[in-house]
Amino acid sequence: MPLSRLNKEQLDAASAPFGYNLIIAGAGVGKTSAIVGRIARLLENGVAPEEILLLTFTNKAAGEMTARIAKAFNQKTADRVMAGTFHSVSYKWLKNIGKEILLKRPAELKTLFKTVYDKYAAKSLGAENLLSASALFDYKNLFENRDEEDLGDYLAAKNAAHKANAALYQKMFDEFDALKEELGFAGFNDLLLQMRKALKAGAKNPYREVLVDEYQDTNPLQNAVLEAINPPSLFCVGDYDQSIYAFNGADIGIISEFEKRYKNAKVWTLTKNYRSTALILSLANRVIARNKRVYEKELQPVKPHIGSPPKLLMYDELYEQYRAIAAKIAASLCAKNEIAVIFRNNSSADGIEAALRELGLPCKRRGGNGFFESREIKAALDLIQLTINPRDLLAFVHIMEYAAGFGANGAKDLYDASLKLGDGDFLRGFLEPKRQDKPIFGSKELGLFGYEAQKPRGINGADLPRGFENHPLLTHPQINGESAKFLGDFWELLCALRSALNPKKQLEHIIASPLFEAIASRLAKQRATKNGVFNDAVFESAKERVFEKARTLKELSDRYQTSERFINAMALGSSEMSEGGGVNLLSVHASKGLEFNEVFVIDLMDGRFPNRKLMNQGGAIEEERRLFYVAVTRAKESLFLSFAARDAYKKIDYAPSQFLYEAGMVELAAKP
Repeated sequence: MPLSRLNKEQLDAASAPFGYNLIIAGAGVGKTSAIVGRIARLLENGVAPEEILLLTFTNKAAGEMTARIAKAFNQKTADRVMAGTFHSVSYKWLKNIGKEILLKRPAELKTLFKTVYDKYAAKSLGAENLLSASALFDYKNLFENRDEEDLGDYLAAKNAAHKANAALYQKMFDEFDALKEELGFAGFNDLLLQMRKALKAGAKNPYREVLVDEYQDTNPLQNAVLEAINPPSLFCVGDYDQSIYAFNGADIGIISEFEKRYKNAKVWTLTKNYRSTALILSLANRVIARNKRVYEKELQPVKPHIGSPPKLLMYDELYEQYRAIAAKIAASLCAKNEIAVIFRNNSSADGIEAALRELGLPCKRRGGNGFFESREIKAALDLIQLTINPRDLLAFVHIMEYAAGFGANGAKDLYDASLKLGDGDFLRGFLEPKRQDKPIFGSKELGLFGYEAQKPRGINGADLPRGFENHPLLTHPQINGESAKFLGDFWELLCALRSALNPKKQLEHIIASPLFEAIASRLAKQRATKNGVFNDAVFESAKERVFEKARTLKELSDRYQTSERFINAMALGSSEMSEGGGVNLLSVHASKGLEFNEVFVIDLMDGRFPNRKLMNQGGAIEEERRLFYVAVTRAKESLFLSFAARDAYKKIDYAPSQFLYEAGMVELAAKP
């Protein structure tokens, strides 16, 4: 049973009485065991699985914990416990109470927001220094995460000049929210807002205890959802020394003020570290102790050997550092998938990745621009999405943006016309349009577009699919031979996708289609053109990379029987997935919760780590120090800290990171 394997600290926490319990769990102390032990204790004490809610930072963590519950009890019991991230739990909960939701990715909603923004921006010629649509969309999400009431005060805190346009921005936000509701769209924040609203309106809360993992990373909106659930018992597990998501709205004050927020709260501390050697922990404790202590703690090693001391690697030049570290990794006897290179800034990853590839060492990269952020993957998912929900205007618009000379407004025209041609059913109207005796563009009767009715122009030589030659959409005034061919390929592919049995089959059709070939060629051309100069060799490799990513997506789809489940899994869990194998290249944020036998923390130069630029934009040295603490505590046996004195390309000289001084490493350094 899970309880029998716990140490005394873990058992005391897992056996805490009902009420408000905060468990301070440092790096590597077995917090997962404590959480699973707590759930086991609840079940043994007669709490029904349906009365337990487990909130985790990733769906992967929830899956690992429920798997351990299933092993201790049975799969049926584990499946009855509600577990997942705040967003995935909110999604399931809202669906369970009958709420229809079409979950959209941030990039898709940003496109929709821009249509609202452009309308108001065009009318507001007197407004000065307007934020861009993209920046304003990001501010909106952060504002919602902060759960604050006054937009003007929030913007003024960011930049006093922004407050003058707060009323205009609020109008944009209100219309955008109304448009989302009309279309049935929901973003991640909307899930939380809707759940809180439903609970405040009297929706039943079925949970006797809510367990929260990574509590230090909750933001005010997530905390507001917890307060709306208002369970009789809370079990919150976290570590203020690992709070590293302030940039995304996380508020360290939520964990720091737990005892003030909840009357008769109890605090339990886990200090026995099972991960790292004594010398690695000594370095980590020495540095993090410089931060203000909220709850006193110091990690104690459980491993019997003290291990080899952390090593400082010093180099004269930045890229010399990357090549030398790659060589050390190549010579290491450690399994390559047990080695991690951790960086503060994404620019650091490019150099080390190139150096590893040069030596033929496989590696996988997480953090920064991920697999699911690539435009080719979004296009493939949009194509599948159209077969699941033909009402998805944004998916159609995104695909049509790849048609030469065809913009978002023209795409919306085609979408609206397809609705008319299908009596309100886009897919039917697009694939099997009803016969039209009158023109659909510019017709007074239909009144859709305000164009003069025109015959197709410039498409006589277009190679159109059989059955599409006389489609009414070809009468749109923007259609030319190239865009007609693209639209015909789009039509032909959707015909095939509609009859495919599962997402893997759909992706096979997509990858083999002329439409995806056109999308891949356009993306590759953009990526192969720099400063107006086109590079043929880059084009070919970029195009192959597009198809390689699509094939990876097809492999991911293999275990999903329905396209709807696949699309929802991609939307909710895409940020947790990675590709490839070998050496792990990780941003500090992406390394959270992971551990490796051998860890290299690179580019420990003042200005890069700590990142002075981000600190000047509202960060703090305490947050940077917590990032350093997280990075070094990923190491189990060997830790290397790396510094380069100069970037020869940019002609920049660097001083060592202050964390190297705080760790006592600079004075002991010797060149490798």
